[in-house]
Amino acid sequence: MQHIIDRFISYITVDTQSDPKSDTTPSTKKQWTLAHKLVEELKQIGMQDVVIDDKAYIMATLPSNLQKEVPTIGFISHFDTSPDFTSNDVKPQIIKNYDGGDIVLNKAENIILSPSYFDDLLQYKGNTLITTDGTTLLGADDKAGITEIITAMEYLIQHPEIKHGKIRVGFTPDEEIGRGAHHFDVAAFGADWAYTMDGSQIGELEYENFNAAGAKITIKGKSVHPGYAKGKMVNAILIANDFISQLPGHEVPQKTTGREGFFHVHHMKGEIELAEIEIIIRDHDLKKFEQRKELLQYITENLKAEYGDFVSLDIKDQYFNMREKIEPVMHIVEIAKEAMESLGITPIIKPIRGGTDGSQLSYMGLPCPNIFAGGHNFHGKYEYVPVESMQKAVDVIVKICELTAKR
Repeated sequence: MQHIIDRFISYITVDTQSDPKSDTTPSTKKQWTLAHKLVEELKQIGMQDVVIDDKAYIMATLPSNLQKEVPTIGFISHFDTSPDFTSNDVKPQIIKNYDGGDIVLNKAENIILSPSYFDDLLQYKGNTLITTDGTTLLGADDKAGITEIITAMEYLIQHPEIKHGKIRVGFTPDEEIGRGAHHFDVAAFGADWAYTMDGSQIGELEYENFNAAGAKITIKGKSVHPGYAKGKMVNAILIANDFISQLPGHEVPQKTTGREGFFHVHHMKGEIELAEIEIIIRDHDLKKFEQRKELLQYITENLKAEYGDFVSLDIKDQYFNMREKIEPVMHIVEIAKEAMESLGITPIIKPIRGGTDGSQLSYMGLPCPNIFAGGHNFHGKYEYVPVESMQKAVDVIVKICELTAKR
């Protein structure tokens, strides 16, 4: 346990926040610091063919110790952290033998991690938790995944009696801004399939995710003295408000769950002469996803008919539901499920209300379900991870390698 704690803390105390406004890869120079550290660590534990390219993508190999041919499998995680909340100067707190009560993250700011609000905490009574100090995120998304992959590879190297085929590992930048797979060389990776270690609570096993798109609505207005504005002024702010009011009010993140899709207005700015709205569109069902995009186009055309040619809409697809690519090779999910069950873990198979590198990689020819990494409350100051969940994730990785070799 202490080995996992030390490794994890050595990663999370390196700031790797990505930046969606940057056009470089990685999007921030500071991601290189952890990338180079990971390369050296992979070499130190005995991994082979350890490489890092000019965009900070890392790949390494654990050679097969079998006399027969079996599929090459991979494990992938990302090392950037979310731009939603700071990851500068992370000060982790270790809560041993958690008693099920409130955890004071920051006494001065009265920041409390409480099971009365975050009831998932009650699953982990008696466990060792790693939390924030209430001023930063933790970075378990996805440095827990990296910790687990490297620890599992180290264990396999130290225990050659465990038979396995060729294993590839990959670590990527910029997943949190949707670019983690953009420059991933699937051919060079050379795996038949892979798993991202990027899920949340223990037992999660996911092979469905949202279809996703982003929309930007630009509204140009005309500013005229308000005392003489009749028939002349076009107020872009009011048109923006009209646009938003025509969206279905119950189809928003805070009112949906499971496979229910939504529109999420996440950014708006405006003056009389110019207003901009940014919306993300999410749905697991491809037909409903297309209908959502059609609704935005319909609202745009209606506003043009009412106000004139002042409204424009730009929609860009971001990623698609990987279920379509996983279902033809469901044995890769069954292997992960069997691995969990053999370790006494109840698989929680459910759709991801988001996306992972695996969704894009699946469409790039690398089928890639997602497995739990153990963390909770990502992208904010209430993030935490039970160490026992990370230990179990290590066990799952090892067991998947073993089961693949036996099959």
